[in-house]
Amino acid sequence: MAQTKVICFANNKGGSGKSTTCANVGYSMVTEGKKVLLIDGDMQMNLTLSYFDEDTALGFAESGENLYTAIKGQKELTPYVRHTAYEGLDLIPSSTLMSGIEVDLFTMWQREFILKQGLAKIKDAGTYDYILIDAPPTLGCWVMNIMCASDYLIIPVEASPWGLFGIANLFEFYEKLQRLAPDLAIMGIVVTKANERKNQFKQAMEVLGSLDNVRLFENYIRIDSTIEWSQENSLPVMAYKKSSRAAQEYFELAKEVMNYAHR
Repeated sequence: MAQTKVICFANNKGGSGKSTTCANVGYSMVTEGKKVLLIDGDMQMNLTLSYFDEDTALGFAESGENLYTAIKGQKELTPYVRHTAYEGLDLIPSSTLMSGIEVDLFTMWQREFILKQGLAKIKDAGTYDYILIDAPPTLGCWVMNIMCASDYLIIPVEASPWGLFGIANLFEFYEKLQRLAPDLAIMGIVVTKANERKNQFKQAMEVLGSLDNVRLFENYIRIDSTIEWSQENSLPVMAYKKSSRAAQEYFELAKEVMNYAHR
């Protein structure tokens, strides 16, 4: 029986590539024979749309077959798991109603642990090798829920001056969260949307590499039009074009993540 590792992808700065990284790392893990559950915790539903077309995704949102319904009702999450087109890769879809989750959580007892409690049966069953959670670009009680339910935190950061904006707030949030989630570890920062020809990339790498006690992943994701095309087709990059540079970069990143999680 596998010891399930829960990894969340979070950054309070929008446009960091969280959902795309989560989606493609998950798929890459499956190509290595792992079983993966993806959880879409963002009202924008980008992770859901990475694997289902818009009509299907909206159907999940409107029917109540989504994470928001489960969290609002403080329910166990197993009934909300949906199979994707890929063997070994499942997903719990999101809903646009997640925009109101902070208000719903406010009145709940032990509100920081609602997701952890709902996920406990799935994690303990050991069905999945990895559970990957896509967090929204905020720092509130819902992101606190996601982090409290996770073993590791991965921080995707866009390789630009704007991409670094606000990262100090995320670290401060993490430090305060240690009282509630003392076992949550920052696995590292992964650089996305990298353009090696620009000085901004070099400057971002220097700044991130100089941070104390925070690991910078060796593999980073460069700008590649294949990523956009795959998103338009609701496909992971490797399924859309396995020979692409982006597909290889996500694959190497996934291997690095798996090696760290089981070191």
